[in-house]
Amino acid sequence: MSEERLEAERKTHKTIELDHGGGGRAMHALVEELFLGALGNDYLREMNDSALVELPGSRIAMTTDSYVVDPVIFPGGDIGSLAVHGTVNDLAMRGARPLYLTAGFILEEGLDFALLRRIVESMGEAARRAGAPVVAGDTKVVPRGKADKIYINTSGVGVVRPGARIGGQYARAGDVVLINGPIGDHGMAVLCKRDGLALENEIVSDSAPLNELVGRMLDACPDIHVLRDPTRGGVGATLNEIAMQSSVGMRLHEEMLPVRDDVAGACELLGFDPLYVANEGKVLVIAPAEAENALLSAMRGHKLGEGACRIGEVVAEEPGRVVMRTRIGGLRVVDMLRGEQLPRIC
Repeated sequence: MSEERLEAERKTHKTIELDHGGGGRAMHALVEELFLGALGNDYLREMNDSALVELPGSRIAMTTDSYVVDPVIFPGGDIGSLAVHGTVNDLAMRGARPLYLTAGFILEEGLDFALLRRIVESMGEAARRAGAPVVAGDTKVVPRGKADKIYINTSGVGVVRPGARIGGQYARAGDVVLINGPIGDHGMAVLCKRDGLALENEIVSDSAPLNELVGRMLDACPDIHVLRDPTRGGVGATLNEIAMQSSVGMRLHEEMLPVRDDVAGACELLGFDPLYVANEGKVLVIAPAEAENALLSAMRGHKLGEGACRIGEVVAEEPGRVVMRTRIGGLRVVDMLRGEQLPRIC
C-alpha cells in the first residue's frame, strides 16, 4: 500500500470497525500504525504468516490465529477443523513441518454441549490428520450475549526445512505465480450457509491442511520464493501484499484463474468478485519460471493440487501493483480493498 493511502486510512477512523479485521487497507493501516508501532521488531516487520526463529541447530516457525467464523458449522468443515487447518497452513507457508499446536476457547454461556463436543472432536481429528497434536490449551466462559457461541485461538510451532528461504519479501521479476486449484470455495460456502441460500449445487469449503502438499512441492523445487495461503481478502489482497513486500509488480490473466461454475454463479448473483473471496485450502506459489513444470507436476500428483495451474507472473514494472489482463484483452488494476467483502468467514 502506498504511503499516501496508508496515511488516508490512518486519518479515517477513531473507533474499530469490521473493516479493520478484513485483510484490506484498513487492517494494514491498523497493523502498521498501532501494532507495529507498539510491538514492532524484526520478526513482525516481515509481515509474513509466521515468524522464523533461529535455535541452536535448527529454525522453527511460530504463528497464532483466532477464528470467529459464522456459522460455526458449514459445508466442508467447522470452526474446530478450520482453526487447525489455518494454523498448520501458516506454518507450511514458511516451509515448516508443523509439530505442535495450542488451543484457547472462548465459550458463551448457554452454548449447546453437544455442539461443543462435535467441534472439539472435529478439531482433534484435524490435528491428527495434520500430524500436529494440540499439546496445551485454555478455556474461558463469558456471559450470555458477550460472544457468539464460540471463538477459538490457536498457536503453532514447526521446524523449517533446511535451506528453505521462503517469505513474501522474496518474489523476483521473472517468477511465475501458481495456485493449487479453484478459488473462492470457502468464503462462498460460509456465506451461502449463513444466509440460507439454496443453490442448485451446494458449495463446499476447501478447508484442508496443506503441509503435505507443500512438502512435495519443496521436494520438487527447493528454491520456491513465496508461499502464501489467500485467506482473508482472497487472491487479490494476498498478491497485493506480496507485491508490496517484494517491491515488484504482478500480472494476472483472467482466463487462467480457476473458479468453479457454482462459485462464479453465486458471486455473480450476489455481486462479489472471486478474486477477493477467502480460501482455506489454497496456496499461492511464486517460484522461478524454470521450475514451473516440476512444481505443477508435483502439485497435480496430490489430491489437494489436482487443479494446479499458472495464473500469472512477477514483473519489475509498477512495483507494488497487481494488474490483470481481462478476457477481452484489456487491463484491470486489482487493488487491495479497504475491508472485506465477507466478514467473519474465518
